[in-house]
Amino acid sequence: MVTGNVEGLQQTLERLRAEITELQAARKRLVLAAEADRRGFERDLHNGVQQHLIALAVNVQLAGRLTGTDPAAAKTLLQRMERDVQEALDQTAELAQRIYPPLLESRGLAAALRSAAAKAGVAASVEVEAGASYSPEIAAPVYACWREALESVGAERASITVRDDGGALEVVIVEGAGRSGAGLERLRDRVEALGGRLTTTTEPGPDIRISCSLPLPE
Repeated sequence: MVTGNVEGLQQTLERLRAEITELQAARKRLVLAAEADRRGFERDLHNGVQQHLIALAVNVQLAGRLTGTDPAAAKTLLQRMERDVQEALDQTAELAQRIYPPLLESRGLAAALRSAAAKAGVAASVEVEAGASYSPEIAAPVYACWREALESVGAERASITVRDDGGALEVVIVEGAGRSGAGLERLRDRVEALGGRLTTTTEPGPDIRISCSLPLPE
């Protein structure tokens, strides 16, 4: 009897050690992913928006000198500056979309999900319960999971269904003609960090089915 209890305790300890090891690994992956995101934003800001702003600062001074001596050249330069301003605005808007899309607040989760699919060039079916309103703490992770799925699986078509299932938000994503990638592990880490769970299965097609469950705040 004592031997059986000892063996049971050993098995429990081994299971707990394995869970702790996995939690530590998941935490490390999340930290590394967050750091990669930060470096990506910094790189995009430096190579995109910042370069446009530097060029604008130089051209503003040049246009000021040309105004009195060569009005035609000044006009051409101002037109080029207008294009640079628009490109900087577009790049800034794209960065904002990646962090927290304004559509989530202005038009809701369904519109933001459709917009992400359109930008990814994926034909998508989006189903969100009519009249459902989700807090940013819930809507933002769902949106991030959708984008992560679109980017990591690389499908040409996809569908997503979001519904409230008695205190938990159930999200089902089906990717058609996709490929499983390392991004799915990152997606799983995102979901589990919020106290949720994620499973993936391969369906006929072959399609990849991603099921997420996120606890809703009480």
